[in-house]
Parts: sequence; C-alpha cells; structure tokens
Amino acid sequence: MSAVKNPILQSLPDDVEALKKIIAAQYLALTEKDSTLTKKDQIIAVKEQRIATLEEFVRLQKLKRFGASSEKSPAQQEMFNEAELSVEAEQILVEREVLQTNKGASAQIKPGRKPLPAELPRLRIEHELPESDKRCACGCQLSEIGSDMSEQLDIIPAQIRVLQHVRKKYACKHCEDGVKTAPLPAQPIAKSNASPGLLAHVAVSKYQDALPLHRQETMLNRTGIKIPRNTLASWMMKAGALLQPLLNLLGDELLAYPIVHCDETGVQVLKEPGKHATSQSYMWVRVGGPPAQPIRLFHYADSRRGEVASDLLEGFNGYLQTDDYAGYNTVAAENRITQLGCWAHVRRKFIEAQKATSSKDKKTKAGNAEQAVSLIGKLYAIEKDIKDLEPEQKQQARQRQSKPVLKEIREFLDKVRPATLPKGLLGKALAYLDKNWNKLTVYIEDGRLTIDNNPAENAIRPFVIGRKNWLFSATVPGAKSSANLYSVIETAKANGLEPYAYLRYVFKELPRATTVEEIETLLPWNVNTDTLLLND
Repeated sequence: MSAVKNPILQSLPDDVEALKKIIAAQYLALTEKDSTLTKKDQIIAVKEQRIATLEEFVRLQKLKRFGASSEKSPAQQEMFNEAELSVEAEQILVEREVLQTNKGASAQIKPGRKPLPAELPRLRIEHELPESDKRCACGCQLSEIGSDMSEQLDIIPAQIRVLQHVRKKYACKHCEDGVKTAPLPAQPIAKSNASPGLLAHVAVSKYQDALPLHRQETMLNRTGIKIPRNTLASWMMKAGALLQPLLNLLGDELLAYPIVHCDETGVQVLKEPGKHATSQSYMWVRVGGPPAQPIRLFHYADSRRGEVASDLLEGFNGYLQTDDYAGYNTVAAENRITQLGCWAHVRRKFIEAQKATSSKDKKTKAGNAEQAVSLIGKLYAIEKDIKDLEPEQKQQARQRQSKPVLKEIREFLDKVRPATLPKGLLGKALAYLDKNWNKLTVYIEDGRLTIDNNPAENAIRPFVIGRKNWLFSATVPGAKSSANLYSVIETAKANGLEPYAYLRYVFKELPRATTVEEIETLLPWNVNTDTLLLND
C-alpha cells in the first residue's frame, strides 16, 4: 500500500537553494513577530507602571482628604518595641517607664479636673441651712463644725469703657493774651476714637484668634457698639504701618544672629496692580535670633521669586534652614550661606509612600518606606534625648550617635534607590533624600542647629489657620500690615509675653518714641511683664 502524499511536501521545491530561501524567510518572519511582541510587552509594562503610579497618587489623595492628618506611620504600633525608631514611640515608652517607676506614688499622673489658677480673684459665696434645719430631731440647736468648698470658673464678658481725654485750658485774666491747652499725648491713630486697647483687641482677635473683621463687627454690634468693618480694616492697616520702626530693629537683630529659618505660603490679594484677583501671592516668614530673644518676622511679596529671598537675607552670613525650594540657592551662593535641609519633609514623603502603597506591594515598597521611617526615627529619638544639653554637648552627642545612623541611611539609600521606580512615591522620596543629602547632614556640625525646619513651619501655622477664616486680603497695604501685625504677635508669644498686653503697651508707647533708644525699650525682651500688667 503506497504512502499518502503530504500536500505541503509536494508544494516544496526540490532545489536546495530554494528551500534555504523559504526557511530564511520564515525565520525572518518569526523574528519580526517576536520583536513586535517584545515591543508590545514593553509598552504594556510602561503602562502598568503608569497605572500603578496613578493608583498610588489616588490613594494618597484619598488619605489626605478623608484620612487622619497625622504623620504617624501605619506600622508605628509594631515599632513600639524599639524606642529609638520614632519620637512618638520613645515618648510613649518614657511615659510608661515613669508610671511604672512611680507606681503608687504621688507623682503618678491622675486623670481629673485641673485646679484653677491661684492668681484669679475669688468671690466667696456662702450657703446657709434654713433656720428650720438647724435644729436636731432631739430638740437641740445644731453647731457649726466646718464647711465644704468647691470652685466654679466664672467669666464676665469683656469690659467696654470710654476713655475721656480732658485737656485743661489756662488763660491770663489780666492781659488775656491767648489760651494754653494741655497737649494730648501722641496716639496710635491720629484723630481716631480707637484706643491702644481697642486696636490691640481687634488685632489679636484677627491675627491670633483667627476672627475675621466681619465677625468682630457682629460681636461689637451685640454690645451696642456700631463700628463698620471697613473702619476696623482701616485701623488695622494704620496699626500695622505704625509698627514698622519696631520691625526694622527686629529685622536687624534677626540677621545679626548666624542661624535663620525660612518658609513661605500662599496668600490671595484681590486688588493687586498688574495681577488677577485669583492669582497667587506669598507670605514669607523668617525665624531667628538668639535662644533667649527669638524673633518671628513675616513679609508679604507678590511672588515666590528668588529676588525676594535675596532681599530678606541681604547681609546675612551663617546657616539658612529651609525646605527644598530652589529660590534660596542663589542668595546662599552669593552670600556664602550654608544651607540646611529638613528631615521632617523627608520623613513626610516616606510616610506618604508607606500609606499609599497597595496591598500587593506591602512587602517591598511599604517595607522599604517603613525602614526609612524607622531610620529617620532614630535621628529624632537622639534629638529628644539631647534637647536639654548645651550646644557643644549636643554637637558631641550628634557626632557620636547621629553620624553612624546617617551612614546607615546613606547605605540604605544607595541599595534601594536603583531597584525602585523613580516616578512612584517611594522613588520620589528616595530622590528627594539623595538630592538634599548634603544639606540634611549639616545639622550635626553645630549644636545650635536643628534637625528640621519646624521652627519656621510652626511660626507660619497661625497665618495658615487664620487664612482659612478670612480667605484673602483686599489690598497690598492690607497684606503688608497683616504681615507686620503677625510679626509682632508671634514674636511676643515666642518671648513669653501675652500678645494683647504687649500690643496694647506698644500702641500706647510707640507713637511717643522719638529716638532709636526709646524704640529699643519696646523690644519684647526689654519689656518687663509687670509693666504690661500695670499699663493703663
């Protein structure tokens, strides 16, 4: 029986060269197909990376909008077994240790109502039994054997009064040559019925307590006082301008000290020449001065350009601590300023990467982010332990303890970064750490330096909180006056002064100061707190 002939074999030529050409053509076709598949695989891989990055971004935005705003790491509870891993963990362990050590002792923290301040005035209210209850069932008269006393905190609404300035007049009855009138002391706002106390109250209510002027107008109306908000706004603009000589001295003092922190945040000004009402302007803050004479200065600018930083730091030489904003680089290079980075910003980026990691990437991405947070936590734990030491002792402790941790972080960075996608949150956190590495390690050189830029961020926080209530400034002069008032209030607070009492004193005395020496007596560290209490 003859074999069945294969039609494919029959179609092939018998010539060897022709067969080689067919095989070569098929091989080429297969190669091109494989190449096309490889390209498609590469495209798919890129798109998958892009999708993963976008999903990570969406998770982070959801956490920012709906989640807790705390920067605590998700795995922080597991970190409590090692005190050095984070500041929060260290704090909890210390508190537990204190409680265990003092167990049963009077030093143990007890929950409950705190005693009312002893310096507050007391009004004694005695409660007697009715006469009918003062007789015993046996018929005898009851005798007083003591009393029980409890205290309630009572608040009387703000006292409002009118200051009558009576200027005595004198004249000669014989020659009747003119009349002499007692002069009125210089006032904060000439020909105004606003006293220093009222100006201080309005300023502190807005710039410290975040009460917009329209709410203050309503509150004054409830007491029968009719003051339009445009009048209040005018007062604040003039009060802010009045403070400029004092702020000039504070600026000189700030730049004379070799350490300055800077930060900036957005502010909207509706009526700004050459700009739309919705455009962004900026409030800058500088923090500095010796530890015993801290200074907080705000400055309004229409932009975030580096020229603004150059103007604010003109003549300064020393250490400048900021975030990663490049606007400070030029002034730092021109003035031989040493720049410091902020470990709080670094830690924040790794915590965001840790929180936004999907469940399938927990072992890799989250593990690396968690390790970074833990290592940074070691640095903060060291700072907590040495916070009360003198600068020289701090510097020695950092060289001994923090320097090895920094080496460990550098080794971690060099190991993890090459294997991490650069566009993801973890990749960006690692890139930020690598880019700012030199700035981040400067703080161990001098015990007066800090590990992060929190002094500036804490100083600018009241402005950010207030902005949520009043939203914008109407004019440029108003924004500048706001900067001046924020500066004086925050500097007073930093020096342990009650802002209302200090502002009231300054508004009263500054208009009468005619020399630099007299203005210097109004600097926060030159003012006696007893003087503020007696000021009337």
